[in-house]
Amino acid sequence: MSSREDVLSLLRGEEGFLSGQELSRRLGLSRAAVWKAVDALRAGGYEIEARTGLGYRLCAAPDVLTEAEIRCFLGETAVVGRELRCFEELDSTNNYLKSWTDGPDGAAVTAESQTAGRGRMDRSFQSPKGQGIYLSVLLHPALPPDRLPPATALAGVAVCAAVERVCGLRPGLKWPNDPVLNGKKLCGILTELSLEAETGRVQSLVLGIGINVGQRPEDFSPEVREVATSLLQVLGKPVSRPRLTAALLEELDRAYGALLAGDLSEYLAAYRRDCVNLGKTVQLIPFGGGERETARAVDIDGDFSLVVRGEDGKERAVRSGEVSVRGLWGYTE
Repeated sequence: MSSREDVLSLLRGEEGFLSGQELSRRLGLSRAAVWKAVDALRAGGYEIEARTGLGYRLCAAPDVLTEAEIRCFLGETAVVGRELRCFEELDSTNNYLKSWTDGPDGAAVTAESQTAGRGRMDRSFQSPKGQGIYLSVLLHPALPPDRLPPATALAGVAVCAAVERVCGLRPGLKWPNDPVLNGKKLCGILTELSLEAETGRVQSLVLGIGINVGQRPEDFSPEVREVATSLLQVLGKPVSRPRLTAALLEELDRAYGALLAGDLSEYLAAYRRDCVNLGKTVQLIPFGGGERETARAVDIDGDFSLVVRGEDGKERAVRSGEVSVRGLWGYTE
């Protein structure tokens, strides 16, 4: 760690003041080096009080997605988040990990903003600076490809659990992979799988997640504003992005463990509980064109496909790669 991070770590561990002399002794730095580190922290947005005869006290930390801030809240994880890289700006966190060919299992990357954030069907995902969590995780599951389709659904459950832990309210899930609050989209999830051409062996799975945290309505484009919301809009107060990012990494670590173990019963039960479509009449919109169909959503099967009952009374499962689902009168309703 740098002297700046060392000083920050010690100040975090103190409830009161810590003298410059004690900081110098513990870190093996000169008093001038300690002062420079404190000055650099202040320039980075940290509020540090200094009092003659007492020393320094950390009063407040900035709401930034840096490794130091995220790890302040991050507990032990088995795989996900052990390697963490944080950037001011990327074109796409998913693109970064897809190009990191030798990245370790569970490597995570965040960005304060994305210039080319993407969602499903190559739709644009708006990623304004400092207002959301834009995070991707690189996984190397030693599993056959047919065991991986539930990964996106598990990520949706992980987002809901992380938001509940930090904010005290649990989003619903619009099938197949959109956490929602008050009938509007809170988060986008994009999973990209890479297979070895000759053998069909899984090379990597990149899981991208974008959570709207601090956006106000005017921060969304007019067309997105109709269907999107943020935690700030719903709660009426700011939410710590580093704290929520840490909670998300921990929940993704749990979900990855369940995927590798092949025991998805807990996540299937949670998905069924959280799914806002069940018991409602929905529109099935085929990808690539075709007529919309009206059906009733009745269940989520073991593959996390949506079981619907058509107007003819027959039930069938539809998969996320086949159709998009919307409510009759809005995004979820």
